[in-house]
Amino acid sequence: MKKLIGLSVLLTLMVLLAGCAKDDGEKVYVYNWGEYIDEETLDLFEEETGIRVVYEEYEQNEDMYPKVQSGAVKYDVVCPSDYMIQKMIENDLLHELNLDNIPNIKYIDPIHLKSSQEFDPGNKYSVPYCWGTLGILYNKTMVDEPIDSWGVLFDEKYSGEILMIDSVRDAFAIALIYLGYDLNSTNETELEEAKILLQKQYPLVQGYFVDQVRDKLIGGEAAIGVIYSGEAIYSSRENPDLEYVVPKEGSNVWIDSWVIPKNCRNKENAEAFINFMCRPDIALMNFEYITYSTPNAGAWELIEDEEVKNSPVAYPPQEVLERCTAFRYLGEDMEEIYMQKWNEAKSE
Repeated sequence: MKKLIGLSVLLTLMVLLAGCAKDDGEKVYVYNWGEYIDEETLDLFEEETGIRVVYEEYEQNEDMYPKVQSGAVKYDVVCPSDYMIQKMIENDLLHELNLDNIPNIKYIDPIHLKSSQEFDPGNKYSVPYCWGTLGILYNKTMVDEPIDSWGVLFDEKYSGEILMIDSVRDAFAIALIYLGYDLNSTNETELEEAKILLQKQYPLVQGYFVDQVRDKLIGGEAAIGVIYSGEAIYSSRENPDLEYVVPKEGSNVWIDSWVIPKNCRNKENAEAFINFMCRPDIALMNFEYITYSTPNAGAWELIEDEEVKNSPVAYPPQEVLERCTAFRYLGEDMEEIYMQKWNEAKSE
């Protein structure tokens, strides 16, 4: 009897272990920006594939990178920005994609695939998810004039009414561009000038934020904020007094893309997830929910609201894009210099 009981327990444990192993193989671990997906699409993916999504969020590229690099948590799919993808490729952190498992990549506009080759030559490691610009969102009832320049962020007249973006590359891009320099500058003299400008701005700033800029501007808690275009679209819908502008000096144009870390647990599940997100109806759901511009031509065709489809904020005219530049990865030494100067700028 003891032998039979022991055998029964052993068989039960084997079944449970086999079940756990199978269950783990039917998961996909996704690491994405905050509020950057329609959660209903995750439910649909689980229903259609039987693969459960384990989902986590981050606020900045610089928060995401060390977690992926350390391997402390093994993610299957991550959504970094262009320059960070370049860094991850150079540091051998990403799998090459098997595009046979991502046939829906055919719906991605060739323009965005071509743009992606600046940081991912040959489109081997990434699939575009969203794109947009960096600009200023302002409350027309709380400023004295229409805004068209980054200069308003350094104007003492708006002291206490300015929400600055808490992002080292974005903040330095604004200062560098306003000073007439390249937003990818590696010139330490130019970077020091930009730091001094940001130091002078520090007493004028109400606070440094990323996601909260949207809600504070909607609520009338500040007059001016630095924001990404997708957030601006949502904010303007909630508060019609808000208006978005890409300043005349120029700005950053960016692409966030799906990638698969080399230390992932389930590469095929990851490719199934990316393929699902590239399906036009799913891409449309995400566009309508997060309001960030979709690079998915199939989804764009499905947009029924002509005003949204032709929005100059979501899909800027060529003359705006011509004065925008993408970030490049500048190397670890320059990253340290940028970060040191950013910390100095916020400590004066």
